Amino acid sequence: MPSPEQRSEQLTAGIDPGAGAVEVALVRSRVGADPKVLATASQRIRRRNVYDVVQATFEEACAAAGLPAEAAAFDYVASTGDGDAVDVRTGHFYSMTTHARGAVLLEPQARACVDVGALHTRAIRMDERGKVLGHRMTSQCAAGSGQFVENIARYLGVPLEDVGARSLDAAAPESCSSICAVLAETDVINMVSRGIATEDILKGIHLSIAGRLVKLLRAVGAEGVVLLTGGMALDQGLVAAIHEVLAEDTKAAGLDVRSHPDSIFAGALGAALLGAFRYTQLKEAGRLVA
Repeated sequence: MPSPEQRSEQLTAGIDPGAGAVEVALVRSRVGADPKVLATASQRIRRRNVYDVVQATFEEACAAAGLPAEAAAFDYVASTGDGDAVDVRTGHFYSMTTHARGAVLLEPQARACVDVGALHTRAIRMDERGKVLGHRMTSQCAAGSGQFVENIARYLGVPLEDVGARSLDAAAPESCSSICAVLAETDVINMVSRGIATEDILKGIHLSIAGRLVKLLRAVGAEGVVLLTGGMALDQGLVAAIHEVLAEDTKAAGLDVRSHPDSIFAGALGAALLGAFRYTQLKEAGRLVA
């Protein structure tokens, strides 16, 4: 017979299908104890069917955790992002909420996070529990998104995984439009025709995006520690550019922007944790359906 501790545990999965990739996090939670992350997995969507990518990523995470890749093996399967792509979900949570909760798990001191996704970027202010207190999102322009960086990298012939490191080698960064993705791409074409070094172009792109992110943080009233989440959170060139912008922006004094090795999984982690909380609520209310 399971012990009281075992009965109080929740095994949950968080699945986060974004515009460019799918992230999955498997978490074991227990009231009064720190949650244990059992496994994470991420796969790019590219030209694949998103439903197939969700299933493949879920199976990869389950294999890493030594668990059966079946929704029935989990107390709660929580989706976030494009929830319609997760046909085995128990419930869905808005991605702004899951990124805030996941950010606090990864960096307990964080009171804001910046989710830099493939298509949009948003700054989120939250409390110590991960409750969202306010947010600001970029406009329809994609000049501050991961897809924009990927497009530029493809044009320059630079592998996406090398973009951040290459930008750190810039000697004379070339500025580009921070207002419109179309204008920025035109700027890049002109830079290439003028013989501007690839590293200087990439650094200029990163500084442009960093400027937008800092403005969002100021607009949302962020203070203290800020965690980068989303697909570009591990771009070391972007992190460095943000620090440069902060050093020159007196109105953003006091902001401490950080990244974490698991930053890209913030949404999936937050979904798994919120799934555990909802499961407990339903159980206490006697509303669980076998």
